[in-house]
Amino acid sequence: MTDDMNVKSESMNQGTTSQVETTSQVETASYVGTPSNMGSVGFDRLPGVRFSALAFDIDSGERVFAHNENDELDTASMGKVFLLHTALQMHVNGNLNLQERLSRRPSERVDESGIWYLMEQDDLSVYDVAVLVGAFSDNFATNVLIRRIGLENVARQVEDLGYRNSGLHDFLRWPRPAKAPRTLSTGTAAELSDFMARHAEDEFWDESTNEIFRRWLGAGADTSMVASAFDLDPLAHYNYQRDVWVWNKTGTNGTIRADSGIVMTPTRRVAYAVFANWEKGTDRVVDVMPIMREAGEAIHRFL
Repeated sequence: MTDDMNVKSESMNQGTTSQVETTSQVETASYVGTPSNMGSVGFDRLPGVRFSALAFDIDSGERVFAHNENDELDTASMGKVFLLHTALQMHVNGNLNLQERLSRRPSERVDESGIWYLMEQDDLSVYDVAVLVGAFSDNFATNVLIRRIGLENVARQVEDLGYRNSGLHDFLRWPRPAKAPRTLSTGTAAELSDFMARHAEDEFWDESTNEIFRRWLGAGADTSMVASAFDLDPLAHYNYQRDVWVWNKTGTNGTIRADSGIVMTPTRRVAYAVFANWEKGTDRVVDVMPIMREAGEAIHRFL
């Protein structure tokens, strides 16, 4: 992993003020209703594994499934969606040019997730750095973008969005030094599914700007969790495949699996978030992944 770093913001603090009125969307009608009979998923089946899960029809508000949706869990790289959102908000506010070149630093290198550490190019545009974050959850690119955007600006934007139990708390580093944030990001299924639904409805900006965000996530190559139920081409699925279109973001580490996004057909749209946490020192991946797929299958039946 990377050496310890001192990443400081090079951005303008006023660059993240949202044009959306501050409100907690998790209290809206989107979350009212009894889960569909088609949405039975075995979230209680695994002792020692905590799930937070919610899926609902964006247009009718009907729930597909719900399980401890307001529980705050660790979400690994899921919080990177708030970094991408903040970058676009700063762009809209005139405080960030998506064509600005960002140069990477050796201290920001983190291997594993991503591909930039394998590439020769040392500088990329903000837009292309964001593509790497959306497509491959690129850790190197995330750290470079955090340096430009600033974690304090991301936190302010999340608050403006009305979310109280979700956020990106740190840059990528290992091991975490004393007094560093305990984990990279946390979230609730209620807040993350709401966030995705609002993007699907073009709530934040004009349609073309929202489309930038959706394309960043639409390039995501990880379809191993909830999205596995749709048997997508993982490298090219920003389109309808067998009448289903998915864009999403995932988060993964040794004790976390997280997936949140949008699944739609030509006539219906479902926002979802499914997070799983388990104890350190245990390997529950082979137990958790089938339940992630079950959640996707429940959405598929609903659609």
